[in-house]
Amino acid sequence: MRLVLVGTSHHHAPVELRERVALDREHSAQLSSQLGEAVCLSTCNRTELYVVADDAEEAERRAVAALAELEPQVEPALYRLRDQAAALHLFRVAAGLDSLVPGEGEILGQVRAAYEAGTPGFLLDRVFRQALHAGRKVRSQTAIGESPASVSSAAAALAEQVFGDLDGCRIMLIGVGKVGDQAARSLRTRGAEIVLTANSKTDRVQLEEELARVDVVVSSTSSRGYVLEAETVERARHGRQLLFIDLAVPRDLDPAIHELDGCYLYDIDDLEAIVSETLAGRRSEATRAEAIVATEAEKFHAWHASLDVVPAIASLRAHAEEIREAELRKAEGVLGRLDDTQRRAVESMTSQIVNKLLHLPTVRMKQAAVSADGVIYAEAVRHLFGLGEDER
Repeated sequence: MRLVLVGTSHHHAPVELRERVALDREHSAQLSSQLGEAVCLSTCNRTELYVVADDAEEAERRAVAALAELEPQVEPALYRLRDQAAALHLFRVAAGLDSLVPGEGEILGQVRAAYEAGTPGFLLDRVFRQALHAGRKVRSQTAIGESPASVSSAAAALAEQVFGDLDGCRIMLIGVGKVGDQAARSLRTRGAEIVLTANSKTDRVQLEEELARVDVVVSSTSSRGYVLEAETVERARHGRQLLFIDLAVPRDLDPAIHELDGCYLYDIDDLEAIVSETLAGRRSEATRAEAIVATEAEKFHAWHASLDVVPAIASLRAHAEEIREAELRKAEGVLGRLDDTQRRAVESMTSQIVNKLLHLPTVRMKQAAVSADGVIYAEAVRHLFGLGEDER
């Protein structure tokens, strides 16, 4: 079984391209089902497809085609990883090490939600469970997530940079999900007043009325279209200066708003400069986190590689056990004269002989599995002991 990852992220594509391949939970689940054993992880920073198949080339082709069907221009921005590299990437994502804001806490819940909405089989179940374990371990054993500079807090910091002091600053918050709640908390702690909390279905007349008396608009809905158009903003603001912060992917706010005199629009990619200022104090913690993730990824690699030799080991042990039991049956005439204690002693002794004979070959096969020699060892054992010949 091969693990294949195809995706794009803020490292490879701007928000205007990422938003075209962004998927909500329902559509992520549908796409996962179409791809077989698959999980679709779609957040504001990334859309990634994790697929398991015997044919890695075919799995990668289908995953690329699925994303290209959403947006043909995304193909040059796609990265493709397999097996250990794909697992390591997922572990880094779950630990918050690949995020726009390193250490941000939202991603672990997003990875869990993607896993639960996907169609994981034996291999994906293992890799996602281990990724979640790695993410929790990083958070418990390092300080990378302390006082996290989330996207929401970065938005509040941007508003504070623009206005200097947010006391008395009036905020329109569009979006009542987790990101919106976090943005509201960050803004309130800086003294801002939330005058309207709306969603994508809020009456447009009400939004226009509020635009005439607010200073900042923060939007983070899951709408597939613009919540505010440039024409609406220009008509409603009556020449007032406004700051717009768009935390949504796909974007909520018409990019043309930025072209209006006195209007300043920042999307999620624009927050990167603010976020980078928070990174200096986290570098040592990030190094520790990377070490934890690398160790967990190596454990997964060893387990995944062992899948090639485990069937051969199991067959070898089953073969040896059959021989042991057959020889005991041949000696039944003698063994039958033994009492229960003596009989158990013979059973134990013969089992120990088998276990000791097979211990070193088993260890060596598992060690070889981590390298490219694993399959060769497995085939050699099958050949030397004639394993599976009866079935053939």
